[in-house]
Amino acid sequence: MRLLHRASPWRDLFAADSLPAPATLPPLLAPLRDVLVELGPAPSLAEARAWQARLVEALDRLDLPGWRISQLISDHNDWLYRRAIELSLNEMAGQGWGEPPVAFCVLMLGSGARHESLLAPDQDNAMIVDDYPDSRHTEIDGYFQSLGERFTARLDEAGIPLCRGHVMARWPMWRKRLSEWCEQLTLWTADRRVKRVQQANILLDFSAVYGDAGLAESLSAHVQQLMPRSGLFLDEMAALLDELPVALDRFGRLAGDGEGAPHDDALNLKRQGLLPLAGGVRLLALRHGVRVPDTRSRLAALVVKEALSNRQAQALASTLARLQAQLLAAQRETLKQSAIPDGWIDVARLEEDERLLMRHDMQQIRGLVKVAKR
Repeated sequence: MRLLHRASPWRDLFAADSLPAPATLPPLLAPLRDVLVELGPAPSLAEARAWQARLVEALDRLDLPGWRISQLISDHNDWLYRRAIELSLNEMAGQGWGEPPVAFCVLMLGSGARHESLLAPDQDNAMIVDDYPDSRHTEIDGYFQSLGERFTARLDEAGIPLCRGHVMARWPMWRKRLSEWCEQLTLWTADRRVKRVQQANILLDFSAVYGDAGLAESLSAHVQQLMPRSGLFLDEMAALLDELPVALDRFGRLAGDGEGAPHDDALNLKRQGLLPLAGGVRLLALRHGVRVPDTRSRLAALVVKEALSNRQAQALASTLARLQAQLLAAQRETLKQSAIPDGWIDVARLEEDERLLMRHDMQQIRGLVKVAKR
């Protein structure tokens, strides 16, 4: 089965605490080596963030597919997070806060957790703090509140803006002890209240970006224990897929919903393509006990679970790859015009074969949503 493949060595590019040394790269990777020389050995967070567009250009010159570039953008964002947290911890130590009083784990949420980020993401993060006695709450939570405020502010200053929905570890809602997170998810998944399902949806794609990954593993295990008896919650999650209509009209033709469109030919490929695809696969993954967070790995696991056929999973993986590449190309064009990248594409600029293929991809996503809702 082609979906089950070995991990790529590309994923080691930003795994270390420091950026790769240009001299260690072979001549074959000259475009990447050149942009690393351009960045320099000790960039600031803002310099490293702004350099990401140059990184994408280099990876494109190396003929990496859009989905792989998306993974590496996400890996680079993870590196920026780790650097911002380290700087914040060092600053706090220098100001007399000392070392972290208990173990903790910062989580990346959403597309960042799935390693499916494209250009110009905002912050979506949370924090798990190891359990401690209530008598120490003011002391310990005060430490982690300060840490959350500092690293999210650093990322904002570097060019990864604060989440407008306040989904960040600087807020108590998204910074809890492990036992509190488990209780919160138990409450959220107990019935089909829309607000609770929406909040849980935000959290259920998560991955550890810094700290004790065992805390994230414990939370993931708790999620898997909850799902078999959370039928009402999963039913409401399925119903909420209707709030992300796929970009097809009732005749099956390619069409945007017009909501917030900058012009008549604009289609929000993120909201009406990538998000319904990720949401449908997430729902199936929860129903079938799949713990990996990224969509491609979830598709492979769902084949093993016999929730999808190999043909269905291959088709959806190809759809994901094409939509990521299409949106990434549009975002790069937006950057060239000194504008902020977003989720929109201009359908009028597509060739006829591109339109037909995108229509096919949207039909694949619509079929997935039907399967997930059943």
